[in-house]
Amino acid sequence: MTATPHAVLAATFAPGDTAVTAAMRFTREVMTAWAVGSVLHLAEQVAGDLAQQVVDEPFEVIWKHFGDAVQVELRQRSTSQGDPKAPSVGVEEWGITFAGDSRVHWARLTLPGSTDRVASEWLEESARGPHWLGFLADASDLLAGTLDPDMVPAIIAQIVVPRLASWCAVYTSDTAVGPLRLVYLWHADEARIDGLREQLGDMDAMIADAHVTSTVHLADSQVLAVPLTARGRGLGMMCLGRPDRFPDEVIQFAEDIARRAALATDNARVYAQQAAANRALQRSLLPPNEPEVPGLDYGVVYEPAGEANEVGGDFYDLFKAGDDSWRFAIGDVCGTGPEAAAVTGLARHTLRLLAREGYGVAAVLGRLNQAILEEGERARFLTLLHGDITPVPTGLEVRLVSAGHPEALRLKPSGVVETVTTPQSLLGVFHEVVFEADTLHLDHGDVLLAVTDGVTERRSGGRLLDDDSGLAKLLAECAGLSARAVAERIRRGAADFATEPSADDLAIVVLRAR
Repeated sequence: MTATPHAVLAATFAPGDTAVTAAMRFTREVMTAWAVGSVLHLAEQVAGDLAQQVVDEPFEVIWKHFGDAVQVELRQRSTSQGDPKAPSVGVEEWGITFAGDSRVHWARLTLPGSTDRVASEWLEESARGPHWLGFLADASDLLAGTLDPDMVPAIIAQIVVPRLASWCAVYTSDTAVGPLRLVYLWHADEARIDGLREQLGDMDAMIADAHVTSTVHLADSQVLAVPLTARGRGLGMMCLGRPDRFPDEVIQFAEDIARRAALATDNARVYAQQAAANRALQRSLLPPNEPEVPGLDYGVVYEPAGEANEVGGDFYDLFKAGDDSWRFAIGDVCGTGPEAAAVTGLARHTLRLLAREGYGVAAVLGRLNQAILEEGERARFLTLLHGDITPVPTGLEVRLVSAGHPEALRLKPSGVVETVTTPQSLLGVFHEVVFEADTLHLDHGDVLLAVTDGVTERRSGGRLLDDDSGLAKLLAECAGLSARAVAERIRRGAADFATEPSADDLAIVVLRAR
């Protein structure tokens, strides 16, 4: 357990009926990528045995290659899981270890033969045809399994060594015309990696032809330089080294792998760039700061549910509107992505601008409704709770309008919960609509809770969280808590209500009169 592995491949799986099958399929891909077919079926069975013992929460399968052995580790949070069972097939050793708050159930399999023998046997079998196609298919699955551009070079190297070469160096450039730089290096003999890195430092990767496969000589190795090109753009170079001449079959395999690797690299880069741009857009739609409001304790939770390349449709805001008043808002735009973000930006800036112009909350919503309708085909429905806060000696005076939004709730220190808003039309639907503000007083210790439907419509089977006043019951348990503690308690209650990850954004705003 203490030796440094030559290679590591890992994947995370959700619990459920397909978890065991998914873990076994991942194992098959790893064993194929590492050319250790001699233990393929044993490894699949071991992975399946360990996966059958997981508790009902996500788990990680980690395969490690130690040269003469492979080891599988199944990692989960350290929860009560009963007595561990040994794999149903023979393994060199197995056990349970703990790392931080994680529990690791592991098993090790010894590999027969040396690296050179495995590579030669694989190449001989590949020449027959079907194995080559299976190898390329499994390699494609591994490369397509990550959208992290930093992981692709590592996967490339672990696919080709030791089957195609003794070592592999992957070079990439940050731009189409930028210099190539070594981003990943792997040798079948781990002890030789540092020395090889020094040799490669003296080799100029740019001397290789950037458009076609070419050979370069380096010390005691012949180097096969294969360009990584996708969609007509050069992304880098895959350099393979071995002490003897590269057979034609190996060159063919290398070029096929390079084409798949380049496409995976390009896809990962595009995804990463889009994700970064959308994270920046998402941040721009949220408040730039949190103002200090006299007499107000507040807490906020915001969790977009989309993937990294998707902008959420929920938003919130809290800002100063005048010398002695502040405004808050929580809204939910229909849909996600750039179209929803456009409406979110329109709503947020309209609320701030009109509030500073002295418009009341009802008048602001009326004008925002018209602004959304004027967007035409780009318009999106919007539910919104918008309020005005004025500190007074006895607490807070609040005027608010609920435009199609989930009802706001007030919690008294005694634990009594009541609805405090009148449902009105959502925005972006009707031209002729007049909004009216509700007025309420928050005494010291009173709490006002506003959420989006990511909370109220959290689903578990056929039930929603807010069925039978579920949200009010959850809020009643929060008497005496701070605003931040209330917000976190509601978030945790929504998360615990269903085992599946939420498919909707979630926003929670809690205002508490001090």
